[in-house]
Amino acid sequence: MKILVTGTAGFIGNELAIRLLERGDEVVGIDNVNDYYDIRLKEARLARINQYPGFTEIRAGIHDRAVMEEVFAKYKPQRVVNLAAQAGVRYSLKNPYAYVDSNLHGFINILEGCRHHEVEHLVYASSSSVYGANTKMPFSVHDNVDHPVSLYAASKKANELMAHSYSHLYSLPTTGLRFFTVYGPWGRPDMAYFSFTKAILEGRAIDVFNHGDMKRDFTYIDDIVEGVMRTLDYVPTGNTEWNGNDPDPGSSRAPYRIYNIGNNNPVDLMHLIGQLEQNLGKTAEKNFLPMQAGDVPATFADVDDLMRDVGFKPATSIEDGIEKFVRWYKDFYRG
Repeated sequence: MKILVTGTAGFIGNELAIRLLERGDEVVGIDNVNDYYDIRLKEARLARINQYPGFTEIRAGIHDRAVMEEVFAKYKPQRVVNLAAQAGVRYSLKNPYAYVDSNLHGFINILEGCRHHEVEHLVYASSSSVYGANTKMPFSVHDNVDHPVSLYAASKKANELMAHSYSHLYSLPTTGLRFFTVYGPWGRPDMAYFSFTKAILEGRAIDVFNHGDMKRDFTYIDDIVEGVMRTLDYVPTGNTEWNGNDPDPGSSRAPYRIYNIGNNNPVDLMHLIGQLEQNLGKTAEKNFLPMQAGDVPATFADVDDLMRDVGFKPATSIEDGIEKFVRWYKDFYRG
């Protein structure tokens, strides 16, 4: 297939593009390679995929309406995976307009391109952050998610609502994927496990929020990509049992679905730090701090729907995943 992947200089988009190319798909990749974090890492990721003859690189932001209209008209992708977004909960408190530009303006450009060019299926990144103030565990796609605690989370919830409207109005099949704390080689430097590793190796203290009383459903990158590929190949249809008197948030009469992609196994933050210390051979100096604004104490993914529909459940342990990440980090940065 010819597949448009946005965010191909990003962590997940880069790995996905490689997997799609290796299975024989043609990939048109878009990324504006912004400076939210180390551009050298983004360029190194792009170098990995530019070696494939089936890859076409476009340097642009998805918020650029004219460029996106031209891309859809010229390349006519059969399917689209939107992974381009302004990421990060904490950064959304500092620069909210970046989230409006990319996550809202950019996403409407994606939807319009899919609508006008008869795209077979749009898969897009949502986030576990949409669960916000919810405390019932594990988080289920069938739960209401109307109480975001950061603008980032609100923008991802908005994407789900926007996608549903296009599925309803134009019969555009859409699938939203709520990713749970993705980690692994080639990851994002703004993520805790990555910044912890850098600080520990440099002999600097790490900031441990909520005094270490945090749990995250850490999900290894290979499991995330496998989940994306399986859902991309599974085009949703309307749920004939959907009832407006008791509306299910995770499906619709329209061709619309939401899935969690998480490891279904929350890990204590202190255990994560212990794994980093073990693999780095160094003990971290820790600054124990209160909870940060916009953050939540725990995440835990219910993946029953993912297993039922595409037969997949992430399974990489935090021990194996962190070992692979540290090995990559030391090689990439010659640590």
